[in-house]
Amino acid sequence: MPLVDMPLEKLKEYQGINPRPADFDVYWDRAIAEMRAVDPQVELIPSEFQTPQAECFDLYFTGVRGARIHAKYVRPRNVNEPHPAVVLFHGYTGNAGDWNDKLAYASLGFSVLAMDCRGQGGSSEDTGGVKGTTHQGHIIRGLDDHPDNLLFRHIYLDTAQLAGIALELPEVDPERVYAAGGSQGGALTIACAALEPRVKKLAPVFPFLCDYKRTWEMDLAKDAYQELRTFFRHFDPLHEREDEIFEKLGYIDLQYLADRIRGDVLMFVGLMDTICPPSTQFAAYNKMIAPKQVVIYPDFGHEHLPGSTDKTIQFFLG
Repeated sequence: MPLVDMPLEKLKEYQGINPRPADFDVYWDRAIAEMRAVDPQVELIPSEFQTPQAECFDLYFTGVRGARIHAKYVRPRNVNEPHPAVVLFHGYTGNAGDWNDKLAYASLGFSVLAMDCRGQGGSSEDTGGVKGTTHQGHIIRGLDDHPDNLLFRHIYLDTAQLAGIALELPEVDPERVYAAGGSQGGALTIACAALEPRVKKLAPVFPFLCDYKRTWEMDLAKDAYQELRTFFRHFDPLHEREDEIFEKLGYIDLQYLADRIRGDVLMFVGLMDTICPPSTQFAAYNKMIAPKQVVIYPDFGHEHLPGSTDKTIQFFLG
């Protein structure tokens, strides 16, 4: 079989090479405390899009640093008992998508909360100096500032805050709150379940934002990781700060949050992935101590993995 990364037996042992900051746990404990101090001021606005089987709302809440975060909220009609909910996350620079692709879950009796990442292609705010959006460049956002100002720190906290909102909804069974997404959405699925460990099941698909230095050393700092190369070219052309930069990126490296997950994990990996290399994904997977399983697609890259959505739904249905 052709390889773009390590052989599978080595992937299953790989532990990552990006440096982990010495104060990593203190950093995230402080971040969670900041999140919990925010009054989310949740607002539900009925959407013009409605169906006989599901109610649809635009949900807004206030995240850290005062940003109003938007999510699409779909809940099944005429379901009187508390029911499961799934929190969905989208790919880099994207958005929560159309209403219709949430209806499959609603037809099964799930509520669905699909978040727009702040400053990307949806309706969530980016409050970093201007009102409005930035769309991309988020990996490097804050690298020349205090680590508490890394933009992905705030986005990770948004995922946990939204899951916490889901857990408190009166129509939702707090023992059946799940998370899912692919690429950046897979990364945010991991972040969500790590920072809100009451999430019971999670299904990340080829997660982004893991083991940055490995991606760099494989010469794959392009496509989704292009901004790493751009940052060095513009702001550190001689790589005099390389160690410092990768250590700071370690604060938002999901391999080091993975051991906080307590829910059951079903992860999907394509071994031909040149966007989010398999080894970077396994760096996170191998650190998970919760019950876990990985579904491997030997001939697939960063693309739709046939059957992955069906397997995810069956996983959530138990």
